[in-house]
Amino acid sequence: MAKKDKNILKKTGGFFGEFKEFIARGNVIDLAVGMIIGSAFTAIVKSLVDDIFMPFIGMVMAGINFTTLGVTVPWGSKPFIAFGNFIQNTITFLITAFCIFLLVKAINSFKRKKEEAPAEPPKKPDDVALLEEIRDLLKAQNGDVSEKAKEAIASIADEE
Repeated sequence: MAKKDKNILKKTGGFFGEFKEFIARGNVIDLAVGMIIGSAFTAIVKSLVDDIFMPFIGMVMAGINFTTLGVTVPWGSKPFIAFGNFIQNTITFLITAFCIFLLVKAINSFKRKKEEAPAEPPKKPDDVALLEEIRDLLKAQNGDVSEKAKEAIASIADEE
């Protein structure tokens, strides 16, 4: 019976070990941080729409309060179709989507600028640079070798 208990502990330790490994991955942590920031951002946008935009829109539209807009159905005790809340939530969604679009656009622009930056050409190894320097010195001393070769071939052709 004690052996069975140890096997159970090993299996659950393995399970928890795998869970710990899964949670410790960078992608999961990034996702969690993104979700937390996203929920906080949603609260800010909701407040912006509810407290600033909707009262202004209601004032422009003859003092309409969108939260109270709706239709009471004739049957039942209190069925109420609150389409004003739907309109308000749709505006919240559109503003949130637009803000996220602007954020993603800015991030992509930053990434493109970083990718477009010209990469510095790799430095030549010292031995290659030294050989090129020797080649250039020999050219300077002897002139262009191909010209001398052409002259030699021409002189041989003249002799024949």
